[in-house]
Amino acid sequence: MPLNHTADAAALRQQIRTEFSSIHPLDALERTQIAAALAWLDSGAELCRLAKPATPPKHLVSYFAVVDDGHVLLVDHKNAQLWLPPGGHVEAGEHPRATVLRELEEELGFTASHAIQPPLLLTVTTTVGLTAGHTDVSLWYIVRASRSQQIHFDESEFNAVRWFRFAEVPLARSDPHMHRFLKKLHNAQQATA
Repeated sequence: MPLNHTADAAALRQQIRTEFSSIHPLDALERTQIAAALAWLDSGAELCRLAKPATPPKHLVSYFAVVDDGHVLLVDHKNAQLWLPPGGHVEAGEHPRATVLRELEEELGFTASHAIQPPLLLTVTTTVGLTAGHTDVSLWYIVRASRSQQIHFDESEFNAVRWFRFAEVPLARSDPHMHRFLKKLHNAQQATA
């Protein structure tokens, strides 16, 4: 539900700032991108896409990687023409974690069995494909699900969905930061093992 009051909008912006700040950078690139995202956020710029495909030309996205035992579920995205994690644009008045929950149901047809934790990665990327040329500031979240989970994917958005072993993700035809995400995910898993 959109927030209508200035205080609510300010509170949500602060919550999004907390999401950005919660991320421990993997490398100098992520450190730079987090700083740039914080500056964008603090500038008062509109964060959400108001009109398709790219108004404003820079907007907030919640990716979520569905993972299970060394595998990640990717979608063959029609517009981007890449194998990507599912996700979508954060709507006005919506917390990025709520975007994950909404998009999980809309795009894959199931609900998370756990609370969505803070994002693992933040990236700033110029889009490619059929709606190329705008900038996505993407928060990368984790959703844990079994590979036996029934999936009813949105055929209007995706050609297919597929589980990939981490080592077999088609990096040449994926998000340019996918290899960094997988490295960070591996590091996080090793830290908790």
